[in-house]
Amino acid sequence: MDFELTHEQKLLQEMVRDFSQKEIAPRIKTLEERKEFPKEIMMKLGELGLLGMTVPSEYGGSLTDYLSFALALEEISKVAPSVSVIVSVHCALFCNTILEFGNEVLKKKYLPRAAKGEIIGAFSLTEPGAGSDATNLKTKAVKDGDYYLLSGTKAWVTTGNDAEAAIVFTSAGIESETNKLSAFIVENDFSGYKVSRIEEKMGLHSSLTAEIVLEDCRVPAENLLGEEGKGASIAFSSLDGSRIGIAAQSVGLAERALQEAAQYAKQRDAFGKKISEFQAIQFMIADISTLIEAARLLTYKAADLKDKGKPFTKEAAMAKLFSSEAANKIAYQALQIHGGYGYSKEFFIEQLYRDARVFSIYEGTSEIQRLIISRYLLKES
Repeated sequence: MDFELTHEQKLLQEMVRDFSQKEIAPRIKTLEERKEFPKEIMMKLGELGLLGMTVPSEYGGSLTDYLSFALALEEISKVAPSVSVIVSVHCALFCNTILEFGNEVLKKKYLPRAAKGEIIGAFSLTEPGAGSDATNLKTKAVKDGDYYLLSGTKAWVTTGNDAEAAIVFTSAGIESETNKLSAFIVENDFSGYKVSRIEEKMGLHSSLTAEIVLEDCRVPAENLLGEEGKGASIAFSSLDGSRIGIAAQSVGLAERALQEAAQYAKQRDAFGKKISEFQAIQFMIADISTLIEAARLLTYKAADLKDKGKPFTKEAAMAKLFSSEAANKIAYQALQIHGGYGYSKEFFIEQLYRDARVFSIYEGTSEIQRLIISRYLLKES
């Protein structure tokens, strides 16, 4: 068992850390306040090859192992959780899904542009009445000659307002069979595609989340991803890999929260000494650090299993569950160390506290992760 990163992984980690601190950190506060999509940052990430980390070179990408992908998300999340979420969805849920389930026509059509950042991709499974119950979709897809007509409402679409293309899941409409889904690649300029509203969210303000209305949206039949009625397996397989990304984002945010708390504790005076000298604060710092290391190991293990081609669904669920819950607890404790100042927007911990909350909700709530884990364990036993 080797816990040491390779030379290449360390170089990537350092490059992303340097880019995040120099290019993202100076801009993110303004972007968050304005609730503005980080378009310029995404273009630069594309130039660096970081938007093509899940795309092979034959399609214009810079394919890395999944552990390296997790390391990159972790570093970005330390500075800008919003940007990390956008990159994760683009790489893991859009590009990787097309790579695994698309035919050559679709791969050549979308992956080269996505790898360079010429287009940003989204992933649309959830609907107003179908969240955790992901197969209960009402959006319909009706074949019409060389097209499919998609009609329905999709909810909570990360980057939905700014993505040029999205993988959209619909009910397959197969009579006498339930829970049958189909997946399509839908471009934002297709007839009948409309962003109906932007959600006012608690956190991740520069990652805009949209509701999309499809009104007889005309999608070329060749944009069907995989086979008709096989969309559920595409969705769940894609989410397995993406959950490693959410875990990595959680680790990065938690690491930054620790840094903020430790720095503040060494500067803040109370009762004639630095609060870092109080045992209560020291114990909180120790607990935070221990949680981060446990979350990081779970995340890296899941990524390593995926890299080795071994089953990783259970481990990805464990990593996502533990890391997201830990990030919430850590953000809470780090803000508590700041006292009243932690409640002020003047301090970065206030944003981290808000951003962390969604990690245990999206791409499968903590409760769904527990269901996945328990089912695998009971099946194994």
